[in-house]
Amino acid sequence: MRFAVLSLVIGLLGFAAPAVGHHSFAAEYDSNKKVQLAGVVAKVEWMNPHARFYLDVKDGSGNVVTWELELRSPNVLRVEGWSRTSMKAGDRVTVDGYLARDGSRLASARDVRLANGRRVFSGPVTALQQ
Repeated sequence: MRFAVLSLVIGLLGFAAPAVGHHSFAAEYDSNKKVQLAGVVAKVEWMNPHARFYLDVKDGSGNVVTWELELRSPNVLRVEGWSRTSMKAGDRVTVDGYLARDGSRLASARDVRLANGRRVFSGPVTALQQ
């Protein structure tokens, strides 16, 4: 009997584990708080559950601050025709997105454009796209 209960608990924890680290768009971002950022890509992380990149942006005082921008999952980005090299450190980009609810320098990227106007990634990370 103990073995059966233990097996059941371990099995349920296995199913719940992937959900622990995941979040919904609405839980982390505010769709009413739009932001536009322009700067230089510092780093790109192409990993699950969402790809992300870091953008060095000059603030109102001329100081450089780093923003973290979340994208869709690498699989969704690949289906859309993009790869790890579509955007690289050193690229100048403009990003339209949605601010994090906690007021940090974190946003969900809705639209990312290179300096030449080429659209690299698009679409918010919403509950429908997770």
